[in-house]
Amino acid sequence: MQTDELKTISNQIKTGLTEFLEQADFKKHELFVLGCSTSEIQGKKIGKYSNLDVGRTVIETVTSVLEPLQIDLAVQGCEHLNRALAMEREVAENHGFEIVSVCPSLHAGGATQVAAFEHFNDPVEVEHVIAKGGMDIGDTAIGMHVKFVQIPVRTSIKEVGDAHVTYLSSRPKLIGGERAVYRFENLNQQVDPLNPLA
Repeated sequence: MQTDELKTISNQIKTGLTEFLEQADFKKHELFVLGCSTSEIQGKKIGKYSNLDVGRTVIETVTSVLEPLQIDLAVQGCEHLNRALAMEREVAENHGFEIVSVCPSLHAGGATQVAAFEHFNDPVEVEHVIAKGGMDIGDTAIGMHVKFVQIPVRTSIKEVGDAHVTYLSSRPKLIGGERAVYRFENLNQQVDPLNPLA
């Protein structure tokens, strides 16, 4: 791809990701999962036209936004690695994830995972994560790695290149039946029986 096309891709990612994070309320060291098909970004069929220049652009842009916020990144691979995820060894260990023995290639893992391995200081792969949320560029099915309950988030960026983009956040499940409440009432506070509404 041409330099101006890569710059457009970078700007689209930065805009969409920034808008997403403004709504998704990530805290330090919460896990963000990135799924990305560089083939789809180029308008090609997913898994058929991996492009390392595009993958590097995606990783450089995403990390430039996440790293200053200290949000942990997991980069999902393709179906040929069972959608295993690349991340820093320290991140895997801090989250208690089991590390597996495999390295990504352009045709098993994909260009974005290869670029992530290049970028990370000590990259490893894990099979499963439960992330706070993430960004899916090209319909790569990151939902399997985002915790229940998932919440779609809308931004002004619907596509990166030619790839459809989805943003997912999450919230804790609301559990219980008809007696359940979702805001805590402190029963230790004294109530004046003559003026219970005081």
